Amino acid sequence: MTLVVEQLLNGVQLGVMLFLLAAGLTLVFGVMGIINLAHGSLYMIGAYAAAIVAERSGSTALALVAGLGAAAAFGVLVEIAVLRRLYARDHLDQVLATFALILFVNQATAMLFGRQPIFVAVPSLLQGSIEPIPGLTYPVFRIAVIVVGIVVAIGLYVLINKTRIGMLVRAGATHRQMVRALGVDVRLLFTAVFGLGALLAGLAGVMAGPILAVQVGMGEQILILTFVVMVIGGVGSVRGALLGALMVGIVDTLMRAFMPGLLRGLMAGADADALAAGLSSMGIYLLMAIVLLVRPRGLFPAHA
Repeated sequence: MTLVVEQLLNGVQLGVMLFLLAAGLTLVFGVMGIINLAHGSLYMIGAYAAAIVAERSGSTALALVAGLGAAAAFGVLVEIAVLRRLYARDHLDQVLATFALILFVNQATAMLFGRQPIFVAVPSLLQGSIEPIPGLTYPVFRIAVIVVGIVVAIGLYVLINKTRIGMLVRAGATHRQMVRALGVDVRLLFTAVFGLGALLAGLAGVMAGPILAVQVGMGEQILILTFVVMVIGGVGSVRGALLGALMVGIVDTLMRAFMPGLLRGLMAGADADALAAGLSSMGIYLLMAIVLLVRPRGLFPAHA
């Protein structure tokens, strides 16, 4: 029982990380119509900025500010310098341009910081473990990641659904010309949305540092999962991004944890491990296929 609860918590923690990425990505695509393959690069920039500042200053607060600021600033720069020229272009042009950004950012990062992974220590305030149920000790930092994700989800819901800015974002997604006719600076609105998405990606990167190695190319590894989350949840839906991220995180974690043991009861150990690894990798795509069979546009195909 304790092992199941532990893996469920791990799945929720992975889901929260995916939500932070998917929420920004789905907002950008839903509002701006941009396919941004470089979203994972913003996640990597946030992780690197936080890791380096934490290493050199020893301050968790400074590392958090650096990670969020670097990702948001680079995102705004990319939107102004590159993406504004792509709004009216074909999606293929957007894919090629943002893929080029991935190559540029990865190479620049390797030149500046090398290709050796950077390992980030858990902040002193979040070290140690707690006992959520008798017999299970769970790291405080991972609990903190889950709590941050819940707070961000609530904040995004309030922002999108209860504020004037959210009203403009929703209107800009569906009636762009009408919003422009009412005197709203749509270019500034797009920059703000993209900056928010970059900020969320940077936050995910900051929190991933103490859990995963910070290294060149880490953004591409998680970007595929993020697109799966966006498809399952429904394009443009923050609510769908949250539910889809939790589903993907839990399914992926549980399959990787328990599939080898289940198959070892049916076949030899080496064969069971090899088959389990393949099935575990396929699990989230099977989940996506099942969801799309039932809901072809995703769980919540909306713009909020």
